[in-house]
Amino acid sequence: MIFTRWSARLPGTQRRAAARSDRAAPRPASGLAAAPPAPAPSAVPVGADDTPAPPTGATTGSVPAARAEPADPAPSRELTPEALPPTVDALSVHDILGTIPALVAVLYGPEHRLAYVNGAYAHVFGARPAGHTAREALPELDELGLLPLMDQVLRSGRPRTVKSRKVPAGTGGDRSRDAYYTFTCTPVEVAASGPAPDPEVACVAPRKGVLVFGAEVTDQIESAERLRASEARQREAAVTLQRSLLPQELEQPDDLRVAATYQPGGTEAAVGGDWYDVITLGAGRTALVIGDVMGRGVRAAAVMGQLRTAVRAYARLDLPPHEIIQLLDGLAAEIDASQIATCVYAVHDPNEGRLVYSSAGHLPILVRDADGTVRRAGEPTGPPLGTGGWLHTSGSVPLGPGGSAVLYTDGLVERRDKDIDDGVEALERAFAGAAGAPDIVCDRLLRSLGITAAHDDDVAILVLQHPERTGHDAELFHNAALELHGGIEAAPRARAFASGVLASWRFSPELHDLGVLAASELVANSLQHGTPPMRLRLRRTDRRLIVEVTDGDDHLPRRRRAEPADEAGRGISIVATIASSWGSRRTPGGGKAVWCEFALPHGQSHGQAHGQPQNPAAG
Repeated sequence: MIFTRWSARLPGTQRRAAARSDRAAPRPASGLAAAPPAPAPSAVPVGADDTPAPPTGATTGSVPAARAEPADPAPSRELTPEALPPTVDALSVHDILGTIPALVAVLYGPEHRLAYVNGAYAHVFGARPAGHTAREALPELDELGLLPLMDQVLRSGRPRTVKSRKVPAGTGGDRSRDAYYTFTCTPVEVAASGPAPDPEVACVAPRKGVLVFGAEVTDQIESAERLRASEARQREAAVTLQRSLLPQELEQPDDLRVAATYQPGGTEAAVGGDWYDVITLGAGRTALVIGDVMGRGVRAAAVMGQLRTAVRAYARLDLPPHEIIQLLDGLAAEIDASQIATCVYAVHDPNEGRLVYSSAGHLPILVRDADGTVRRAGEPTGPPLGTGGWLHTSGSVPLGPGGSAVLYTDGLVERRDKDIDDGVEALERAFAGAAGAPDIVCDRLLRSLGITAAHDDDVAILVLQHPERTGHDAELFHNAALELHGGIEAAPRARAFASGVLASWRFSPELHDLGVLAASELVANSLQHGTPPMRLRLRRTDRRLIVEVTDGDDHLPRRRRAEPADEAGRGISIVATIASSWGSRRTPGGGKAVWCEFALPHGQSHGQAHGQPQNPAAG
């Protein structure tokens, strides 16, 4: 059977006979047989007895059996064609579908045989022969995954849509670039018709079919891709800015092993306010700091950058932790009093085996002993920075060889559906079982707390370990101390003590002499300007020699230029000249400590620890 006409009808619409007259002459469609002219110029066909002629079963229009004029019980013979309003039913389906820019294909039957494709479809995929199955005539539908969708539409009678399917360039059509389309498959009934009266066509019942409608969304897809790329660039720039405000490399103290990690939260291109730092203070002491400026964006990053810079400057004063926090509190109020920021500042002293800290509204430090016991260093804690009017205090917790500690921001433990204390408890359990080097511990804590790239808050972690020295490492670390009694006569005794200790540590003659000279000058300065109790401490690590003198007077020495006629005032200048670095600080309970350091040459920091002289010829 050859179909000379077709019509598409959405399910649920009524099929009505169309009444043709000279007002709506049929229009031939491309590739279809032309319809005969209208029989009479009347508005409504009538019979010989002037009664309306009955509607025919098959009409001669391009869309037969798909429309019907509402019957007028008293049609007026005086109406002219110009006086009648145009109706949509007078339009050809071919004309409508052929002019729209979207892709249209009509298929019928369970095998999805092709009934029609419009010009836009042919432009993209090329012309297609009617009557063939979709797999034969429209292989692109199979490649786009639409055939299973069309089966679903036929079975369910409901439309289905697939979005943003890519159509490569050169897919049988005239397109020179890739395109994206959203396809909607809608159930329709496809009816056949031909020149009236055609009994073969008139007896064919409508068949279920699918109308495939493809709307191009290339511009939307490309805009979305450009937007995603722009957001990715902005986020990368934000993360780069964030990381540039953090230390590029952590300072590595002699007595501690430290590692830190920072993970930005969320996907938006906003800079966070989490930060951390490690600052070597001299004489083996190390400052560790972590903070969090609430909020995100440039404003939070600006406050964070200023606070971190200020901490490094204040740390050089070698003040107690609570005094550092007090200074930061005043600075934060000056920078932006409305910006909430928390911070904890801690100092580790290997000689004391303790961690002294002060907190401004920050989460507690967790400390793990050598036996695996974890406890919180939670007190004392003051309000966040910038509140003013609060006198911060310092606390301390033991952190000897074999111990470790973790400082962190709230993004690690805070969840919207849980109390933050539950998160801290989870961190305690994870920290108790997290073994390995500090960087490994950081990674394990992130995994244990469920932190992924999709986490919605910034996370900063700082892990420090005070390792136990055994074997070769133990030979590189030595301590010696002498209590200074008896006034000025303690000077030669201190000089002899320093000479003997440095000789036993097998330093080179040059370093030996410099160390003895520095010890003599610091002891002489303390005997002249300080008060008892006084003590000389010598300490070597794998990288430096440290000379330190403590006394009971809290007036810190200053380096000054001595005049040629002055008999005193040159001791600190001599020490500052010969040593790699020097400094002074007040000690808890009153008093001060004055120290200097000498960097060890590579040979002395390794080979001579085993009793081998630097010069093999020296035997």
